[in-house]
Amino acid sequence: PEPECRLMPKHVTEEQFESDIVDMLVSQGGYTQGHKTHFVSSLGLDPDELFSFVADTQEKSWSALVKRHGGNADSARTKFVSRLISDLDQRGTVDVLRRGVEDQGVKINLAYSRPASGLNASLLGLYGKNRLTVTRQLHYSADHAGSLDLTLFVNGIPVATAELKSPVNGQDVSHAIAQYKTDRNEPANALLNRRAVVHFAVDPSLAYMTTHLAGDATEFMPY
Repeated sequence: PEPECRLMPKHVTEEQFESDIVDMLVSQGGYTQGHKTHFVSSLGLDPDELFSFVADTQEKSWSALVKRHGGNADSARTKFVSRLISDLDQRGTVDVLRRGVEDQGVKINLAYSRPASGLNASLLGLYGKNRLTVTRQLHYSADHAGSLDLTLFVNGIPVATAELKSPVNGQDVSHAIAQYKTDRNEPANALLNRRAVVHFAVDPSLAYMTTHLAGDATEFMPY
């Protein structure tokens, strides 16, 4: 295929390519680097980031929810995560991020959109409290040691994954695409098939994307 976007010199190694992308996201994109040990593969979530966001933005709502769950904070967390997973599986990641989740009559927002103008300081402040994280070499399943090069999260909910390749390592974007079609062909996996909105296959010259993994039938488009 013809190049769709030039990202960086072709002589960069895959490891350096990964580091450079993370450094850019952290220094210029408003991200922090996530901890792969915080990810719970059975849930397809990073609960630490999720509840840090909720505590920082919705203290009153969370306190009300804890009371309605009997006053036990740990039990409330477990029950809320169960409700969140159900909504994510039924409604999808985008809708949950946009509209939040209602549990026991209490609405918990999962993200805040940028306000139309900067006139409302309160809304702008909430938008600024979204927790964007990029996690390297994320182990996405408890069944094997496979890992994703990069995973992007919004408030603990994974929204994108990326597999990176470099000619220096003898591979290019076509190998990343093949990896998604074969090694990442796991229909039951929460992150790959029910959480992430988009998957990127990337080398220093090209980027392709797909919104749905379906084994050999997966269709990647130039990004």
